[in-house]
Amino acid sequence: MSELLQIMGLEPAPLSTDYVENKRQFHLYSLLTEQRHPKTWNLSFVLQSDTMAGLRMLLSVDQDISARIRQLELNPALLTQAADAVAEAVISGHRIYIYGCGATGRLAKQMESTFWRPFWRRVQQHRCWEKVRARVGGNIEDALVGEMTGGDRALVSSLEGFEDLQLIGRLQLQDHGIRRGDVVICVTEGGETSSVIGTVLAALEPYGPAGEGTIAEARKNLYFICNNPVDVLLPFERSAAVLTNPSITHINLTTGPQSITGSTRMQATTSETFVVGVILEQALSQILKPCLTPEEMCGFGFGAESSIAERLADFDDVRRAVEACIHELARFTGLETNTYRKHRFATYLAKEALITVFIDNTERSPTFRLYPLDKVEDEQRRCWVQVWTEAPDLRSAWHRFLGRPFHGLDPLLYGPAFETGVEDLYLREAALRSLRSAGNDQEFSYDFSFSAANIARRGPERGDLGVLVLMNEEGRALEDPDSGARNFIKLFHERGGSAGILTVTAAADMEKLKHTIAPLLQAGDLWVPLVLDPVADPLGLRAQIALKMLLNAHSTAIMASLGRVIGNTMTSVSPSNLKLIGRATYLVLSHVNDILKELECHGRHGMASPISFAEANAVLIEAIDFVKSREMGQTAEVALSIIRIIEALGQGTNVSWEEAQRILETEGLASYLVRHNSALAKAGDIQGFAET
Repeated sequence: MSELLQIMGLEPAPLSTDYVENKRQFHLYSLLTEQRHPKTWNLSFVLQSDTMAGLRMLLSVDQDISARIRQLELNPALLTQAADAVAEAVISGHRIYIYGCGATGRLAKQMESTFWRPFWRRVQQHRCWEKVRARVGGNIEDALVGEMTGGDRALVSSLEGFEDLQLIGRLQLQDHGIRRGDVVICVTEGGETSSVIGTVLAALEPYGPAGEGTIAEARKNLYFICNNPVDVLLPFERSAAVLTNPSITHINLTTGPQSITGSTRMQATTSETFVVGVILEQALSQILKPCLTPEEMCGFGFGAESSIAERLADFDDVRRAVEACIHELARFTGLETNTYRKHRFATYLAKEALITVFIDNTERSPTFRLYPLDKVEDEQRRCWVQVWTEAPDLRSAWHRFLGRPFHGLDPLLYGPAFETGVEDLYLREAALRSLRSAGNDQEFSYDFSFSAANIARRGPERGDLGVLVLMNEEGRALEDPDSGARNFIKLFHERGGSAGILTVTAAADMEKLKHTIAPLLQAGDLWVPLVLDPVADPLGLRAQIALKMLLNAHSTAIMASLGRVIGNTMTSVSPSNLKLIGRATYLVLSHVNDILKELECHGRHGMASPISFAEANAVLIEAIDFVKSREMGQTAEVALSIIRIIEALGQGTNVSWEEAQRILETEGLASYLVRHNSALAKAGDIQGFAET
C-alpha cells in the first residue's frame, strides 16, 4: 500500500483497482480537450472581481474556433463531399442519421428539430411546394434523424452507463432502421466516446468486405467528426478502430483546450454545430436550386450562390457580434448570479430559440453539479433554472420542442441485449438501471409548457428571474399586449420578480425593438441585444450559434462566480461514468500535486511526494460512496477528496470524510486551495485580458 493510503487508512476498493488496472482506455486526461487553457487559467478569480474581464477571457477562447475554421476554408473538400452525399441521399430516397452523446447528442437533436424540420415546414407552406415535393418526396421532414445516446430522455440529463457502451449505438441505429446508402454522421468532441464509435462501426457493416468499390461507397456515406488530434487518439483502441479505417471519412475539428477544462460543450461542440450545420445548408442549396427560381431561393434565406468556404467565413462575424454585446452580457450575468446567491430561481421562455436555450440550461447540471431539471411529481423546486415554451400542456410542449412525438428506448429491444451483450458487470448494471429511465413514459415526467398548470406548479415567486429569449421576427410579439411574451414579463413583475429580455436580431430591427422593449422594463430589469449583420441564413444557423456562444459564456461565468469552477477546472464535476471518473481523478491529482509543488518551491518540505493517479482514484471512489451514503446532493466528490488528502498529508494522520466536509462547508474549496497555493489566484495575465 502507498504511503498516502497508509496515512489515510484506506484500502483501494475493488472498483478502484479495476478502474486503474483494467479501464485504462477510459483514462482520458491525455486528450487535448482535457487540458487547461492558458488564457483562462485563473478565470474564476477574475470573474469574482470583474465580470466583464472574465467574460472577455471566456470569449477570447472562441478565437481558437475561428483559427480552425479558417483552415477548413482553405481545404473544404471533406465538407463538400459530405454535403454532396446528403443531397444525393435525399434525392435518392435515403436518410441522414446524425448521432452523438451528451453535448454532441444534443447537437444531433438540434440539427433535426431546430434546423431541418422547421426549414421544410416553411417550404411545405410555400406555393412552390409541389415542384419541390416532386424532387424530394412528401416525407422530407422525416429524412433526417438526430439521435443521441439514450434517446429523447437523455436531452434532459445523461443516463449513466450508456455512453460507455458501443452496443447502444448499434441498437439505436437498428431501432431507427438505418441502412446501407443512408448518410451517417457521428459526432464526438473527444473522439473516444464508445456509443458514438459503436454507431459508425455498426453503420459500416452492411457494406460488407472492404473491396475498392465498397470503400469508396462507404467513405461517401459514413462520417466521424471529433476535436482531438489523431495521434492523441490512436492509443485508444476504440478510436483507432475508426480513425485507421479507410471506409470511414474522418473530419477533424481540433480547436485545442476548452475555456473550461474538459467542458466540450464550449468550443468543441460550437465548432461541430457550425460545421455540421454548414454541411446541411450546402446540401439544401444543392437540392433546391434545380427546381426553384433565384427569387424563391432568396425567399428561403439563400443568398447569392455560395461555396462551403464562403459559408464557413461567416463564423468570424458571428463571433464578433457576441463580443460586441459584452457590456449588456456582463449585467445579465450579474443579475442571474445574484438571483442564485439569494437562493431564488430563474425561468427562461423561448420559441425559435427553445432547443439552444434548453441545451445550455440542462448542461449546467452535469458540468457544475447542480440539481437536474425538476420533474412534474416533485413537490418543490430544486433545480436553479427551468425552461418554458408557449404551449397549452406537457405533450404539446414536447412536440414543439422536438417537432415530432417523443421517442424513448423500448426495454423489450434494449434490455435483453444489455443482459447478454455487456460482459462488464459495472456497465451492465448501470445500463439496465438507466434503461428504466429512458422509456416513452419519461415524456410525462417533464413539463416545459408556459401553461396555467405549470404556472401553478412552478410559477415565479418574489426575487425570481424571468428571461425572455426572442429571435429574428419574434420581437414583434411584444407589440401585442395579449401575447405570451408580454404575459411572461407581466407575470414576473406581478409576483415581485425581475425580467431580462435577450434578442437576436438584425441591426435594422433595433430601433423599433428599443421603442417596444423600453416601456416593458422596470427597475432591475435589463435587455441584452445581440445584433447580427444581415446575411443569408436559411436554417437560422448563424443566429443559433451566436446565441449558443453567448449563453455558454454567460452560464459558465455564473457558475465560476458562484464557486462551481476553480481557476478553469470543473471541480464540481459529477463522476457518473467511466470518462468522468477519469476526469475527476485527474482533477484531484492535479490540484493536490500543484499544492505539493508550491509548498516545495517555498521550502516547506515534509508533506509528501506527488501523488499518483491510482492513489487519487482510490480516494475518489471512496468519496463517491461517502456522498451516496449521506445523500449529500450537490456536494462534490472532487472537493472532498482534495481536502481530505491535503489535510491527511499535512497532519501526517488520517482525517475523516466528515472533517473534510466540515472544512468544505465552512471555507469552500476555492479559499482552501488559495490558502495552500496562493499562485493559483495569481496565475495568468489578468490585467492584459481586462484591457483586451
